Amino acid sequence: MEKFSYEIIKQDEHSGARAGVLHTPHGDIPTPIYMPVGTQATVKGVFPRDLEEIGAKIILANTYHLYMRPGDEIVKKAGGLHKFMNWDHPILTDSGGFQVFSLAKLNDIKDEGVMFQSNVDGSRHFITPERAIEIENNLGADIIMAFDECSPFGYDHEKSRVAMERTLHWLDRCCKYHNNDEQALFPIVQGNVFKDLRAQSLERTKPYVKYGMGIGGLSVGEPKEVMYDVLDSMLPFYPQYVPRYLMGVGSPDCLIEGTLRGIDMFDCVLATRIARNGTALTSRGKVVVRNGIYKEDFTPLDDECDCYCCKHYTKAYLRHMINVGEMMGGMLLSLHNTHYLLKLMRGMREAILGDYVAEYVAEFYAKQNDYAPPAAK
Repeated sequence: MEKFSYEIIKQDEHSGARAGVLHTPHGDIPTPIYMPVGTQATVKGVFPRDLEEIGAKIILANTYHLYMRPGDEIVKKAGGLHKFMNWDHPILTDSGGFQVFSLAKLNDIKDEGVMFQSNVDGSRHFITPERAIEIENNLGADIIMAFDECSPFGYDHEKSRVAMERTLHWLDRCCKYHNNDEQALFPIVQGNVFKDLRAQSLERTKPYVKYGMGIGGLSVGEPKEVMYDVLDSMLPFYPQYVPRYLMGVGSPDCLIEGTLRGIDMFDCVLATRIARNGTALTSRGKVVVRNGIYKEDFTPLDDECDCYCCKHYTKAYLRHMINVGEMMGGMLLSLHNTHYLLKLMRGMREAILGDYVAEYVAEFYAKQNDYAPPAAK
């Protein structure tokens, strides 16, 4: 019996949205779903018990950061990430490729691998596809990602093509090296914003898709309308019976629009990052609690939210916490923002199952002050 499988429960008749369940050894993951990001083996400012309470079914950890500190061998000796971070539910690790290209001081990218300097201490490292898989094996997540080259927005067609070809070459090496049936390896489709490259990458990636697939290299600086257009172009050609994971995407409108375009899984650091700076995501739009207008506002962040933060604290208190630098302010807002995105996606799933997707999406945009639906073509 397969340890990983994906079950489609319902497909929306008028869009690419679908509801499913990804079965894993550490539990079932209902889709579509937002996955909180625990970069350093913790979702910043949110206790695991609270993540369970607000309905998080899977969280992410970052291979690059954990390789740097404390080291993948340490995590392996601890019994793997689940034991190390006390999270007995599914975990996904990215391959570290994005961080290697965006954070590290690059020295050289070759077909063999990448030589780079650590952003932590300047030490030199050489990562190959095989080494990336070895590190992810040591970390022990349920879902691991293939090592890829994420070409930044602004690359021309030829540079993007070279990065795509290298990603495909590395994918083949990742799959040949990976032999741990306790982990599901997801390949990643690249191609920047060029539809012809995306089509090629998707078609040539399909033979390697067993349990699921990632779509990388989007939401890296391009306008949202461009991202949506690229996703529209790929929708008819996806494999049907595996989950599709849009990497690094997590603003509320992008979760909605991505789901409509056939995406099942999302992740982003946005929720906790902006929380630490005093910004909340709400059903009416963003609330920047550090602003003076909230000094005497004794109402909750969001009157439609039932999270611990909204049930017990006011905007005035949260403003005070943020402005005096108390860590509890960022913790409460992180809990709220994570809860909001999880609830948004649960609502989207219920809308798919209940045949009211269009109404759910229309209501979302009608309430929002920050987001508007993309212009009709």
